Amino acid sequence: MTDSQTIRKVLWMGAAFNLLIALMLLFPSTLGAFAALPPVGSVFYLWMLIFFVVLFSGTYVWLALQPSISRPVVALAAIGKSGVFLVALACLVGGDIQLRTFLITLGDLAFALYSFRWLQSTKATVVNTV
Repeated sequence: MTDSQTIRKVLWMGAAFNLLIALMLLFPSTLGAFAALPPVGSVFYLWMLIFFVVLFSGTYVWLALQPSISRPVVALAAIGKSGVFLVALACLVGGDIQLRTFLITLGDLAFALYSFRWLQSTKATVVNTV
């Protein structure tokens, strides 16, 4: 049960599960209500946000300590940092956050840009999995 075919199936199921959760969060009064998600502003969402920020922080520490840097993990980090910046930009434009809040995400943008540049400048290793 630890073969690569099984884990691939589990990963596909995990992707579908997470997309369903994303839809529940996007539509809290309908799909979210089906799962009895707490109301917007609940401490649940704050704790979840903190958890994911700390999870990414731990990932960066783990990655920095590795003898070989994993390009896919750096790519995921760059996408995550870019996403934080873009979400904050949309919230700034929509009037949901202040400029000072948005300015913090310039650090995320800087990390993302450097990571993308590093990915471009380093050679990708192609692995044949067939």
